Amino acid sequence: MTGHAVIARRSFLAGALVTLGLRGHAAAQEPAESASKVSAQEAPGSWRHALTLLGEPKYGPDFQHFEYADPKAPVGGMVRLGAQGGFDNLNFIVNGLKGDLEGGITQIYDTLMEDSGDEPFSSYGLLAEAVRIAPDGKSVTYRLRDGARWHDGKPITVEDVVWSFETLKANSPFYAAYYHSVAKAEAGAEREVVFTFAEAGNRELPQVLGQMQVLPKHWWTGKDKDGKPRNPSETTLEIPLGSGPYRLAKVDPGRSATYERVADYWGKDLAVNRGRNNFGTIRNEYFRDGSVLLEALKGDLYDFRAENIARNWATAYDDFPAVKEGRLVKEEFPGRGTGLMQAFVFNLRRDKFKDERVRRAFNLALNFEEMNRQLFYGLYSRIDSYFYGSELASSGLPEGLEKVILESVKDKLPERVFTEPYTNPVNDNPEAVRANLRKAVGLLREAGYELKGGQMVSKATGEPLTVEFLEFQNVFERVILPYAAQLKLIGIQSSIRVIDSAQYQNRLRNFDFDITTSNWPESLSPGNEQREFWGSAAADNPGSRNIAGIEDAGIDALIEKLIYAQDRETLIASTRALDRALLAHNFVVPQWSSPVTRTIRWNRFGHPALLPKYGSSGFPTVWWYDEALAAKTGAPR
Repeated sequence: MTGHAVIARRSFLAGALVTLGLRGHAAAQEPAESASKVSAQEAPGSWRHALTLLGEPKYGPDFQHFEYADPKAPVGGMVRLGAQGGFDNLNFIVNGLKGDLEGGITQIYDTLMEDSGDEPFSSYGLLAEAVRIAPDGKSVTYRLRDGARWHDGKPITVEDVVWSFETLKANSPFYAAYYHSVAKAEAGAEREVVFTFAEAGNRELPQVLGQMQVLPKHWWTGKDKDGKPRNPSETTLEIPLGSGPYRLAKVDPGRSATYERVADYWGKDLAVNRGRNNFGTIRNEYFRDGSVLLEALKGDLYDFRAENIARNWATAYDDFPAVKEGRLVKEEFPGRGTGLMQAFVFNLRRDKFKDERVRRAFNLALNFEEMNRQLFYGLYSRIDSYFYGSELASSGLPEGLEKVILESVKDKLPERVFTEPYTNPVNDNPEAVRANLRKAVGLLREAGYELKGGQMVSKATGEPLTVEFLEFQNVFERVILPYAAQLKLIGIQSSIRVIDSAQYQNRLRNFDFDITTSNWPESLSPGNEQREFWGSAAADNPGSRNIAGIEDAGIDALIEKLIYAQDRETLIASTRALDRALLAHNFVVPQWSSPVTRTIRWNRFGHPALLPKYGSSGFPTVWWYDEALAAKTGAPR
């Protein structure tokens, strides 16, 4: 189970505003004493205050706030967040299909449940005051809170929930896959909505549905100020109606979006909200160019940056006066609770990438070790798993339950899944580089290519093997150029095309590329979203996250085993089996990652000593505006 990033490869710094999951957190008082006494596996069919996929929820029914949230945190002040690109859409329903979505828009909507930032698998009631799973596991019922309301004062109803489910599933490739196993949503008893599943055994579906942003049916099916009917299947720049702790107050299309805290927010006193959402104003500032984005931080045009460029972290700040004076603070936060695959991704829909040997040859040509020395200041490690950095990553040869799962679909998997542990090539000295390039040439020859005049060409057609790298950030040129030089040594000609964010998204959603960079963050409990990441049914759906175009019966079978795993041991084994199968096909050339999130911020914000264990920095909603620090640093403009 994972939150879906509403803007691929562009985040508002900590990811807090662009994911359909945690919005962020804040700090600790006394622990909830009743936590250990509350079983997650209560009597079948009973009402629960929380759902969890592992053991028992930490917090009991009467908990007052999350431990990492400080209900005494000051409220008010402004925080400005920065992002590269622009936006022309405020309707997240069609994200991935149409338009370029404003990155913070989902924060105006409440969800049925709120995930806990210090537990990997638990969620607690927000719009829903209670949840009940049917004894046969074929449905889940949510009971809405009396008093939940939209920003226009109208109550949030069961009809809103049903309409939201049906609309999201009908119009979004992501939700169509995510809710694939949910047959219908309908009204039950008073304030109760019932979701019926296509089959029993999908252990995470109740919590998946709890993550759903509930939309106002009366607004979306109404008319705009000009009397025109609204259309949830189209983009819009009309400010939408919400229900959450913030409302969108002002929009400058493509440049900025300003959110204001809702003073009379209906849910401000709920346990899941106390001590969170402390800023009075959140403003998202957009900058077209990555270099301008960096300089804008130095110019105090926004407040907080997650620095994912090693060169900047190593060289761009230390001589800057504001850093020396302590007005700009560099700080690293541990990354927990997620796995990651970031990679150069092949478009498998193109014939030249259909042979696994060709794809492996590209990996052999990547000299990560030299890049890490020369470009990344030794700050990164090579990714070697689709769940890199978590306990879900495969390693060595399959054993035990993992091997049993793989053997159950053995006829659909490459033999090397059982005989060869996946490894990336290592190019740590000139001899290794030459040896790997020779292997790459050998694989290309086996795949039907030959070197002629220094160029790799098809033996059958004489057509040269050329590739275009598609990107929207100029910073990737410095990474791709040395890679292109290595590819040229084995006769592959490559070019780089850097286009603006809107063009980039359009080309990706239409699968119009050779190779691009993408990433797939994973939670510690992967599930239904895996169908949309790697499943055959999503391969040709415009806007899906299966941008590689993977269509493989073995992968499909392992995804289903993962989704229907009934205990933690089986989930881990199934995920590792899926990881191993994905790696064996060499669908991507893995890139690099770091176990920490590197951040730099203007020193005008406070945060509790205890940050959410699985929320990295937890910025911005774990934090607050500190008047005393701001007086020394200067208030944001």
